[in-house]
Amino acid sequence: MRTLPLALALAGLSVAATAPSHAAEVVAAYRSASCGCCKGWLDHIRKAGFTVQDHVVTNLTAIKQRYGVPGTLGSCHTATINGYVIEGHVPVSAIQKLLKERPKVAGIAVPGMPLGSPGMESALRRETYTVFTFTKTGLIKPFQTVKG
Repeated sequence: MRTLPLALALAGLSVAATAPSHAAEVVAAYRSASCGCCKGWLDHIRKAGFTVQDHVVTNLTAIKQRYGVPGTLGSCHTATINGYVIEGHVPVSAIQKLLKERPKVAGIAVPGMPLGSPGMESALRRETYTVFTFTKTGLIKPFQTVKG
């Protein structure tokens, strides 16, 4: 059993673990109206405390081109946060790492739609997948591996 430090106990205060709030962090997401997995990814982002601006668009290709997403890293939705591009089913852990480390990249991406990634949950299978960084000049590097 854990006990509170004496000073806190005497003051009537308690120690509570709280998740970091990302409410000031706005994720602007672009997706098609018919994509259910995109909605699942947005729910994953909201649950982590991020504020989401959900933009339903008819031309995702134009959005990807505007933000410089390399074709090899494409997925079903594109988002931006604090000057970075987030492509595809990127987990919150990678977004938090990106915002903490602030690397000199244009963004991060999870190409395709790996089973088990946020929005692509499956009771049957989880794939191991890689989150990649990409630069405006097209340089692509691994950023984080997510075990299946």
